[in-house]
Amino acid sequence: MKVIVLGAGIVGITSAYQLAKSGHEVTVVDRQKGPALETSFANAGEVSFGYCSPWAAPGIPAKAIKWLFMKHAPLVLRPKLDMAMLSWMARMLSNCTSERYAINKSRMLRLADYSRIALAELRAETGIAYDERMQGTLQLFRTQRQLDASAKDVKALAADGIPYEVLDRDGCIRFEPALKHVRDKIVGGLLTPKDETGDCFKFTNALAAKAEALGVRFVYGTTIKALDVEVGRVRGVITDRERMSADAVVVALGSYSPLLLKPFGISLPVYPVKGYSLTIPITDASRAPESTVMDETYKIAITRLGDRIRVGGMAEISGYTNDLGLARRSTLEHSVTDLFPGGDVSKASFWSGLRPMTPDGTPVIGPTKIIGLFLNTGHGTLGWTMSTGSARLISYLVGGRTPEIDARDLAINRYG
Repeated sequence: MKVIVLGAGIVGITSAYQLAKSGHEVTVVDRQKGPALETSFANAGEVSFGYCSPWAAPGIPAKAIKWLFMKHAPLVLRPKLDMAMLSWMARMLSNCTSERYAINKSRMLRLADYSRIALAELRAETGIAYDERMQGTLQLFRTQRQLDASAKDVKALAADGIPYEVLDRDGCIRFEPALKHVRDKIVGGLLTPKDETGDCFKFTNALAAKAEALGVRFVYGTTIKALDVEVGRVRGVITDRERMSADAVVVALGSYSPLLLKPFGISLPVYPVKGYSLTIPITDASRAPESTVMDETYKIAITRLGDRIRVGGMAEISGYTNDLGLARRSTLEHSVTDLFPGGDVSKASFWSGLRPMTPDGTPVIGPTKIIGLFLNTGHGTLGWTMSTGSARLISYLVGGRTPEIDARDLAINRYG
């Protein structure tokens, strides 16, 4: 078939690659001048097959109120008269129950583990290099209360057969030797050893080159104006340059996906939640992390990417704004220097991106009520983690084949 993929971030590029491998004629359209120049550009670098959880969890509403008054808060809320924001927040709060958390986390782990397999196979067949490491993620707890609260995550990991290890202080230092300098600041951690790290920007650009070699056409610097729909079937897309015809269209526009779909009566509950990152050159390798350390107190990931450290996190709910708040930089700097002192944060580059979040934390993958129109969006903080599995799923669904894992509860109709 002739397939148009809208969006050239990590999800769009992996989708295009898998669709081309399946024999389709693929075109990718994006407003930027190249791949991975928005949310995929400088994310935290985690590929978290085990460390993936819904933000909507029991106890989060109470924690959120507390966070709003912290100096270095992981959550920043800038409320406004925006019905999309208010509706999304209400739906998220409705998912903050033990029952919903278990269902949503199970979905996420299923897709993440599928992505783990898909990424390993893709890496083997392409030989792509992207500062990758396969050394796991350490969720680091500064208090006993945090360590005790991890029991619900341990239960979910065990139920889904995901490897994990609960570590004491000395175990954390064995895994991340640089933590010996701050041993009195930690009490323990949760290790998910199958997790990986890597530079999403490097990976996406390298895979785009592989996709182009398979015949994928890239149309950059082009604004997508609307879908071209006739009698309940998608016929293509309308851009600021031309009308492009297609047998199928895959929407992988992240936070901007709902804006394209709304005129066609498709209500997609995806809302932008801004994240921030620092990229810091390593000046002393003995004081740098080996893999990813997730600072549970501030919800910030500190990741080794070659000769750099990527510090990523925060959740700012402020709509479609992408300004760089200096207070957010201060929080990132505080977390990394508190756990890994000695680095020169003055040389760091500062970045922000809009994560496409669903209320339940699970991406939306699959067909819509419009024939030939498919969604692959709403991955939130886990687009890098879930991209290869999501791409493989969408290639099966577009081609009318039965996916290798159950994808029915990932489709948009789960929202009614």
